[in-house]
Amino acid sequence: MKKSAEYIKSIEIKALWKGGRHIVWKLEPDVNILSGINGVGKSTIINHSVHGLNMIDTGELSPGEVYEGISIKLFPEDATSIKFDVIRSFDRPLLHSDLLEKLADSRVKTELDWQIYKLQKRYLDYQVNVGNKIIELLTSGNPEDQLNAALVNAPKKMFQDMMDELLADTNKTIDRKSNEIQFKSDNDETLTPYQLSSGEKQVLVILLTVLVENGEHYALIMDEPEISLHIDWQQRLIGLIRRLNPNAQIILSTHSPALIMDGWLSNVTEVNDITDIE
Repeated sequence: MKKSAEYIKSIEIKALWKGGRHIVWKLEPDVNILSGINGVGKSTIINHSVHGLNMIDTGELSPGEVYEGISIKLFPEDATSIKFDVIRSFDRPLLHSDLLEKLADSRVKTELDWQIYKLQKRYLDYQVNVGNKIIELLTSGNPEDQLNAALVNAPKKMFQDMMDELLADTNKTIDRKSNEIQFKSDNDETLTPYQLSSGEKQVLVILLTVLVENGEHYALIMDEPEISLHIDWQQRLIGLIRRLNPNAQIILSTHSPALIMDGWLSNVTEVNDITDIE
């Protein structure tokens, strides 16, 4: 059985571009922010890292092994896998005609729509797991378990409260009676998540992805998550993620100073500081 890691300890990339650039990025277990000017390689580092994690997931690469110039070390050292999510923030139209033809939902038109579509099933699975856990605690006969049953649903309520607060200025609230993610307008009209703005979809995708991991240790990888987000949302983003799941290891690249304004300056790494020219 694979032993899952708590977090990624380091990412090493040899010969990132022509010219022998060598990247060694030592990561913190909580928040890691990659910064640098345009063209310095932030997105390339993120993409190579995701490629390495995918190879570990499929068994092509073992943790600590160098393959295709990539080496990823995990903590603890005897871990053989790690859970991770990758969030793409660009709300571009979907161009894969085969994919569009297979989808039963014609409302899915953009990349963020597609992420929401996939998250809906994960959200339903999450709710089933939470419901089963609550039933198990309530029927255990242990008074302490019955008290703890209310805590099991606390992250879902926190997520709902966060979304309501973020969307308050546009008079939208999350529909707490629906098993799917839906919203209500100020005139009680039901709105699908596909009807939200790009920024609203983006923050929904990020926070819903964090919620459905259900408090487990995992890595959340994002390339420029500030795209489409209001500056206030940018500033609050990392704090919201950490509140929803303190066990999430955040790995992101950014151009935005706002993302680090809420106490994350010490978690910033400049690309030039982790680059050697061989």
